[in-house]
Amino acid sequence: MGKVCIDVWPTSKISAISEELCIGCGMCVKKCPFGAITIINVPTSLESEITHRYSANSFKLHRLPEPRPGQVLGMVGRNGTGKSTALKVLSGKMKPNLGQYASPPDWEDIIRHFRGSGLQNYFKRILEDDLRALTKPQYVDKVSDMVKGKVGNLLKAKMERENVKEIVQQLDLRDLLGRDIKKLSGGELQRFSIAMVSVQKGDVYMFDEPSSYLDVKQRLNAARVIRSLLEATSYVVVVEHDLSVLDYLSDFVCILYGVPSAYGIVTMPYSVREGINIFLDGNIPTENMRFRQESLSFRLNEAQEEEIVRARDYSYPAMTKTMGDFKLSVDAGEFNDSQIIVLLGENGTGKTTLIKMLSGKLAPDEGEGVMPELLVSYKPQKIAPKYPGTVRMLLMSKIRAMFVNPQFQTDVIKPMAIDDIIDQPLTDLSGGELQRVALVRALGENADVYLIDEPSAYLDSDQRIIASKVIKRFILHAKKTAFVVEHDFIMATYLADRVIVMEGTPSVNARANSPQSLLSGMNKFLKSLSITFRRDPNNYRPRINKMDSAKDKEQKASGNYFFLED
Repeated sequence: MGKVCIDVWPTSKISAISEELCIGCGMCVKKCPFGAITIINVPTSLESEITHRYSANSFKLHRLPEPRPGQVLGMVGRNGTGKSTALKVLSGKMKPNLGQYASPPDWEDIIRHFRGSGLQNYFKRILEDDLRALTKPQYVDKVSDMVKGKVGNLLKAKMERENVKEIVQQLDLRDLLGRDIKKLSGGELQRFSIAMVSVQKGDVYMFDEPSSYLDVKQRLNAARVIRSLLEATSYVVVVEHDLSVLDYLSDFVCILYGVPSAYGIVTMPYSVREGINIFLDGNIPTENMRFRQESLSFRLNEAQEEEIVRARDYSYPAMTKTMGDFKLSVDAGEFNDSQIIVLLGENGTGKTTLIKMLSGKLAPDEGEGVMPELLVSYKPQKIAPKYPGTVRMLLMSKIRAMFVNPQFQTDVIKPMAIDDIIDQPLTDLSGGELQRVALVRALGENADVYLIDEPSAYLDSDQRIIASKVIKRFILHAKKTAFVVEHDFIMATYLADRVIVMEGTPSVNARANSPQSLLSGMNKFLKSLSITFRRDPNNYRPRINKMDSAKDKEQKASGNYFFLED
């Protein structure tokens, strides 16, 4: 027809595909030697609902979550489906172009587009500069590059509320006020960033992943601080991957689904319980849309549990370890194969130290019992890629036998989506991609015991669900044992056959109890945090009771902090 569908400019080494002329034949996908082209079909019914598009052949967001005054809007979905784009639009930092990236519309057209919804008045207020939006960024490790000075001075400079002391106390920042911001750890930077937003007065408060780097206790304290910002006329928007924290925080939830980095679709708002259950199930009944093959249910199959033959029993002795000012005492314990033991405790109570002692990377103090001789595979908490090659080269050199094993490919490599990044250099991978590679490498090693430190770090909610299923299936089928350190309560509950509760004063002295059943261990741990969990009647996931609610008081009175049955 004389029309050029694919334009190539050899001088600039750039080529472009015309969206209007492309019929999706797939010839270019087959011919491209680098696998750089993908054809994605988007529902045509959504074309009239584009909120923002960056450029031709690039990411577009369909619809927009609608915040409500006096309520917390929770957003959940895969990385790359537009959560941060939605936050930028709602905060007024980015003007939505309704898909017209070549000639963006003016504000009158944008307000007309959203007429009849709550977003019409919301954007009017943005246009009139009558909306002050405060945002807690997603990547808090970059905060120290943007601001300089001491924690106390920086908070004082932004102080606009009367309850600043209360916020500082709840976020456990009192001991950090004199500290320079450059010397803060990831968890300390996270708490500081939440405090910086919370001490100011605004109309819209936005928190992008407020629970990363925090332990269970700190996550709940941060959630209480965020909920305390609610006023009759203020809006609070939270993006969160820890579903139990999202449940505790939110009043209603919007799910984002789609193809990462290609397009994202925002669902209608759901009640918190219904929204999270739909997300775990991977199917949106109102839109007749299945966006994930894996669904997650927490019901224990007792018949299946009884069928597992525990062939080998192991034990480890009572130990102690002193590191500077910190002392860890470990009670003697036993474990057997086909079992996952989850370590629960605050940051600084020695969970990683215990994992290192069990792996033999750290010797206990002199004159103590002998550890059983076991083959151990260890996935560390912090992953620093030093390997110079690609993901394929790493896995072929370290776990060649398992990498070429068809069963391992089906059970681990394909669900963890390693094929998408298999030929990328390790040094170019994001945090979540590195985490997936580290998990595959750890599970691929021939070992009796797998020690996995914080497998949910950097993973989005979808990837956490898949990683949980992969770890559980692998340990059960391979008849191995796993010790897992995890702060995400939903992931910890799904994985745990037994738990080790870490008690004591963080960074001073701590004690690791012997492994105990899920029910008694969770009860002990939750009692120390003074929070209670109930079970969802549909998929049996744990749900945090609101503080001092009727259910919370009833469970505390009966001593049932963690319910297995409803």
